Amino acid sequence: MKALVDPEAYLDLDPDSKPTPPRGFDAVAEAVLGEDPRDAGGPSGVVLLAEPLERVNEAVRAGRIEEAATLASAAVEEASGTLGPDHPEVLRLRELSAYVAYLAGDPLHAFRLSVDLAGVHRRAGDAEGAYGNVLSAATAWRAVRDPEQGLGLGRELIGLWTELAAAGGPAAEDADELESARARMARLTERARRQATEPKD
Repeated sequence: MKALVDPEAYLDLDPDSKPTPPRGFDAVAEAVLGEDPRDAGGPSGVVLLAEPLERVNEAVRAGRIEEAATLASAAVEEASGTLGPDHPEVLRLRELSAYVAYLAGDPLHAFRLSVDLAGVHRRAGDAEGAYGNVLSAATAWRAVRDPEQGLGLGRELIGLWTELAAAGGPAAEDADELESARARMARLTERARRQATEPKD
């Protein structure tokens, strides 16, 4: 099952933009392609989740996306019951689950997971983590093809994004990304208007 990537996602790229640390799905993708988490030392949560994380990562690397989605969902449920839904390593697993949903062609689910995670990080005072999840949500949002649905999700996303930017931190430093999202809203509004005026068969 292929992800439905909206071509508009590529209209917002600035070839002259300065390099930034990987955030959002970029950071998750790097982790998937990185070293086996069992090789790294860490707290008990890391050890407990190392095996399910590696199974999901392995399925993603092999292109077994539907299997990865099933594994990720089961791992999140089990780990949340053991460590709690807001444990740092459970949050990492939930981010992986959102990324897998995006790869599986379910941008709406990826969006919802990412927005929820942004809220968790924001309440914890983690501006960097919250912004990373907002960028993941934005990536998922750009893959939503229906303009009406895109407008609804976009209003929610931009509302959260604006609040983060107003509080300072990385969201405020990356104002061009927010403006890019607002520009997409204008395009979606025009597409929705055209769609509404097209004659029905």
